[in-house]
Amino acid sequence: MRLTRIHAAAPLQAGSICVVRGDTANHLARVLRLEVGDVLEVFDGEGGEYSGRIEAMRKGEVHVALGPRREGRTESPLRLTLAQGISRGERMDWVVQKAVELGVTRIVPVLTERSVVRLDAEQARSKQRHWHGIAVSACEQSGRNRLPHIELPQPLPAFFATLGAGPLRVLANPQAHAGLAQLPASAGDVLVLIGPEGGLADAESQAALEHGFHAVRLGPRVLRTETAAVALLALLQQRFGDL
Repeated sequence: MRLTRIHAAAPLQAGSICVVRGDTANHLARVLRLEVGDVLEVFDGEGGEYSGRIEAMRKGEVHVALGPRREGRTESPLRLTLAQGISRGERMDWVVQKAVELGVTRIVPVLTERSVVRLDAEQARSKQRHWHGIAVSACEQSGRNRLPHIELPQPLPAFFATLGAGPLRVLANPQAHAGLAQLPASAGDVLVLIGPEGGLADAESQAALEHGFHAVRLGPRVLRTETAAVALLALLQQRFGDL
């Protein structure tokens, strides 16, 4: 039987008591109905995991005794960054969840010309917290111990302005002539750019090319934004990573 896995923010220490509060504590107590003496796994989000045993359960708190720290073995050797055009509601949530399962190390939500979603500063921070929670749950489910970094939503030109010399850059574009076969034979770092519903505007696609992105098409069919993200990440992990 697979053990329950939970995230607790680093730093954690073997032999200490970790106090879990909030939604996680409520989930352990009220949904999973765990009891004192039950065992689980705790990961710190920075690569380590600990065996744990519930020592006490109080109102709104679960006290977990931590065993030795172990290094996780589920992280891909491919360092993947996903710059994702923000889509509406559950579509974006689904992309974040699946991208984490597929081993991304960083997600950059970008606002583009054709983005339906518009966010002010407080809404952007709220979305970041929401997507962080989805990433935590995806790590718990998939066995990952290293929590991907999710940046604040930002305009696409601002994101381009941060780019210097760096990793292989791939743009999903159904009008591109090249496929994945035309990419370099090896890569340790890859930056993926996916447009929102409706895709990137022509000027945005041109700007991406000017910033060193390789435009690739994913077959003869036009994919939805969330499908394109998952398909391209999986193909890149198969070619350069550990799928």
